[in-house]
Amino acid sequence: MTFSVTILGNNAALPAHGRHPTAQILNHNEKLFLIDCGEGTQMQLDRYFIKRSKIEHIFISHLHGDHIFGLMGLITSYLLLGRKKALHIYSPPSLKQIVEIHNQSSESEMSFPLVFHELTAAEPTIIFESNLLEVYCFPLEHRITCYGYFFQEKVKDRKIDKSKIKKHQLTINEILKLKAGEDIVREAEIIKNKDLTISPTKKRSYTYCTDTIAIATKYSILANCDLLYHETTFTKEEIERAKLTFHTTTHQAATLAKLLNVKKLLMGHYSAKYRSLDIFEEEAREIFEESYCSVEGETYSI
Repeated sequence: MTFSVTILGNNAALPAHGRHPTAQILNHNEKLFLIDCGEGTQMQLDRYFIKRSKIEHIFISHLHGDHIFGLMGLITSYLLLGRKKALHIYSPPSLKQIVEIHNQSSESEMSFPLVFHELTAAEPTIIFESNLLEVYCFPLEHRITCYGYFFQEKVKDRKIDKSKIKKHQLTINEILKLKAGEDIVREAEIIKNKDLTISPTKKRSYTYCTDTIAIATKYSILANCDLLYHETTFTKEEIERAKLTFHTTTHQAATLAKLLNVKKLLMGHYSAKYRSLDIFEEEAREIFEESYCSVEGETYSI
């Protein structure tokens, strides 16, 4: 089952050095989720052959322009293309007002339901759920209200060893019980679940943290995640500037990844002052070996 993230934009504030403002596509079982929507997002979608029509849910971290300036263009394209299916947008309050003012001023008539989910949670809270995936938001610490997102697969049913179905003449009801992890109790015997089933594959997880100081250690839900994307706006010597602007350095993000015991750290949201990004990996790996710079257009499996 596909579980991956494609980087559409990984620069902070300004587009520079061929890099674009923040946007990502999360693909889970061919369901596409857009995370942030900086300027040029839909052009990046086209460049990497990602169908905008497959996006049904958009997760916005906060309302600074480099994370939302691509949204009106995307919505307008949907109108021009005659979209009918609903589009769900999750964000801090006020985004609905911003979009509605633009639509009123441009006299745009919506051809599809635009559903806003305003986030006000003070702790990790589930905001989306399907039969395969859960999405949580959690507050970050930035100059304005900002949220991170945690994507986690649901616990799957145990798998039945098919060779045992006929041998034990299992009924449909018994098979369902086994999948749920229960033993089978019959008049003359107890059939142990572990003897008939196979453990499901481990559930995978992805964490998205941008525009924040490194505070996510207080959220136990993020521990042991497979892939952590965390902003690294600055290199280690800019620690005071990072503090002043509510951003994170390479060393701070790497320390966080180590404390959370994540499998891999993916860095991004680079300041436009840096043309080369080699120093980011060098510095982060001084603390956490599995640190990598995100690259636009690359898809990272989870």
